[in-house]
Amino acid sequence: MRLSTMFVPTRKEDPAEAEVVSHQLLVRGGFIRMLARGIYDFLPLGWRSVRKIEQIVREEMDRAGAQEVHLPAVQPAELWQESGRWTHYGAELLRFRDRKGAEFCFGPTHEEVVTDMIRGDVKSYKQLPLNVYQIQTKFRDETRPRFGLMRGREFIMKDAYSFDVDEEGALQSYDVMFEAYHRIFKRLGLEYRAVEADTGNIGGSRSHEFQVLAETGEDEIVSCTECGYAANVEKAEIRLEVAEAGEPSGSELATLRTPKARTIEEVSAYLKRPAQLIVKTLVYMADEKALIVLTRGDHQVNELKLKAYLNGELGRDVQELRMASDAEVEALTKAPVGFAGPVGVEGVEIIADLAVEPMVDFIVGANLKDKHHVNVNHGRDFEVSAFVDLRQAGAGDICGRCGGTLEAHRGIEVGHVFFLGDKYSKAMNANVLDENGEHRPMQMGCYGIGVTRILAAVIEQNHDDDGIIFPMAVAPYQVVICPLHLKNELVVSEAERIYNELQAAGVEVILDDRDLRAGNKFKDADLIGIPVRLTLGGRGVENGEAELKMRHQSENEMVPLSEVVDRIKALIEDARGER
Repeated sequence: MRLSTMFVPTRKEDPAEAEVVSHQLLVRGGFIRMLARGIYDFLPLGWRSVRKIEQIVREEMDRAGAQEVHLPAVQPAELWQESGRWTHYGAELLRFRDRKGAEFCFGPTHEEVVTDMIRGDVKSYKQLPLNVYQIQTKFRDETRPRFGLMRGREFIMKDAYSFDVDEEGALQSYDVMFEAYHRIFKRLGLEYRAVEADTGNIGGSRSHEFQVLAETGEDEIVSCTECGYAANVEKAEIRLEVAEAGEPSGSELATLRTPKARTIEEVSAYLKRPAQLIVKTLVYMADEKALIVLTRGDHQVNELKLKAYLNGELGRDVQELRMASDAEVEALTKAPVGFAGPVGVEGVEIIADLAVEPMVDFIVGANLKDKHHVNVNHGRDFEVSAFVDLRQAGAGDICGRCGGTLEAHRGIEVGHVFFLGDKYSKAMNANVLDENGEHRPMQMGCYGIGVTRILAAVIEQNHDDDGIIFPMAVAPYQVVICPLHLKNELVVSEAERIYNELQAAGVEVILDDRDLRAGNKFKDADLIGIPVRLTLGGRGVENGEAELKMRHQSENEMVPLSEVVDRIKALIEDARGER
């Protein structure tokens, strides 16, 4: 393509709404434009990269034995009601009615639809196993769409679904997809971790997230330095080492002024006490019933553990667990947010993490503005109904698998695999006859990849101050040719020759034939991240040379014009791992 005729509207300034690098560079580089919050147009460069990601995903899905289908984006409510998710999925599900009043949703995922398709024609174990996939637009009405393609409302996803006659076969299908995902993300040139994770709204009993490591990632993950175990912090297993209970000093509970000290860090700094001596008071709403949860000041509450305790040990059926709003906290404690504490609060259950149990003479909020209690002891100053493991894993914790040390990372979730079991097949009567002639629900797995999110994740990992540094596999074009003196016929003719020869060799190449200064051409080439840049200047061409530079390297080299095409082809093959 000739850049003079391409639609590549680059910008010098970052968009005001862009909070992360990928969003900034995708807009500045002319890859995407926002239509509405969380909804984006893909311009030619952006769409080429998306299609390349799709192709790698498609090749590995086909290699793994999955068959491509295309399912409707608009789904009838009846299927979701049949599975039970119509009332439980939440506000992210975009619901609407047609002109006749029938209810539908715009699919955020397709478990119900694919189960309905398979149950209509698959009746015998002899027809299994099956794995079908699609690459399709989804919509989830995010409460807070942000970070460009990393958390949009409309996005492209690859979703695959496996069907087996029994659990053993289903777990084998799961492992096949798990390995296929490793191949996909390696081919995309990403640094990632496969981590154990919660199943969330999808459900099921086994789950792994594929997390691209990036400081701007929304997810917190930990990995062991010894055994390689990795998990989302909400799922991570840690070895608890609870200290022996201390001996209270006998000092009376006292109240101190702590003006404007709302956070643990602020209270710690003001009172000159470590966070380990402060107890954090958190107010939760469990299906609109208030609950106080206590944890050590330097620890975080794992809400999955909390919900599991409420529904397991206590036998409740909590559907929604959320942090109380500021107004709800103030109504309960009679104090502004940041000064809540367990002392004197009546009619509310108090649960504490195990690390709080041995603590003595600690600090809590006083339920009074700008005040905290010191010399606090549970059992004397307030009662705890239960001490439970509620702690979320973090850096420095002991690995629950091997006793090694956990490291913390931030990640961008780009893939998720689930073993569903019979969660959907049983609810929707998707049964087959087994070898004994008995009906049994099919065992399912589902496997998602955020295709458009991958584009953002690639850029979060591959950029510098000048722009994007695309891996060869994802770059919209592989090579950009920059002739610098368009009035020099030799420069123009050599640029045209190389351009035509590269095209004939199947290389994806841009010819920057715009009549601009060298600096402008270089800035655009760096911004859009083309892996190979070939520069032809008047003096160099007269000497029979051109300047060759890889985007990810700072140095360049002069290459004889007669060798340029072969050299570029070799660079591309090396980047692809073909040599």
